[in-house]
Amino acid sequence: MTDASANRGIILPFLLVVLIWSSTWIVIRDQLAAVPPSWSVCYRFLLGGIGMALFARLRRVPLTLPWQGLAFATLLGLAQFVLNFNFVYRAEHYLTSGVVATVYALLLIPNSLLAWIAFRQPVSRSFILGSMVAIVGIAMLLLREYRAAPVSSDAVLLGIALSTAGLFSASAANVMQGMDIARRLPMVAVLTWAMLIGSGIDAVFAWITVGPPVVEWRAGYLFGIAWLGIAGSVITFPLYFQLIQRMGAGRAAYTSVLIPVIAMLISTVTEGYRWTTLSLAGGLLAVVGMGIALRSKAT
Repeated sequence: MTDASANRGIILPFLLVVLIWSSTWIVIRDQLAAVPPSWSVCYRFLLGGIGMALFARLRRVPLTLPWQGLAFATLLGLAQFVLNFNFVYRAEHYLTSGVVATVYALLLIPNSLLAWIAFRQPVSRSFILGSMVAIVGIAMLLLREYRAAPVSSDAVLLGIALSTAGLFSASAANVMQGMDIARRLPMVAVLTWAMLIGSGIDAVFAWITVGPPVVEWRAGYLFGIAWLGIAGSVITFPLYFQLIQRMGAGRAAYTSVLIPVIAMLISTVTEGYRWTTLSLAGGLLAVVGMGIALRSKAT
């Protein structure tokens, strides 16, 4: 394989992951109009799990897992596809989608902290410096949101708390994938069961808290479920794992720098987000800080 073809094999998946995941934040926002968030999360990952099962069949990946594998998939589904996304969907009730996406750009920080606690993976000084710069930038963005949001200040604080809870839930799921059992299991099979089991837990939680299923038959809502379930889950997760295999986890994580930039641009166009000196400086600091932190992880 030539260098040019190898580069194309990296660049195209990288761009697809960045563009698709950047768009999912605003699509989530549209899902909140008439359907309780927990049911929307349930539908998304039910469709995603079915799609992953079909993908596994096409790739001839067996879906049978030992009981330890099913237990692992259940915990992964609980962290990633129940807690994380229920927090995210609720956070977007109170914060613009781009701001929530920018908070999630900090994912590498709790990832590294939890990996240090669980696996004693070292953390460099440049990573700590970059993380501190990024946190200051995010704080400036959130301060702007606190001052200018059309909802009450208490609602903004609730949105920040929900985003933070979702961030740590996603981080727990990511760090779980560094466990020995995760390396021994076929990732497509694990993701399939994690999504399906997660959607089942979502359904139970939704039924208990808000009642029977609610579906909005509006075309935009149905397209959103399809986009989030297929493009945002089935297509992107295998592509992202392919990037990790080819580039390494550190360099593949550069997607997390670009995604909030594009998500904020989408939010500017579709949600009327207004940039101020404070938010612009905060956004730049967040991107620069994450770049420093990720560079230390990639080298």
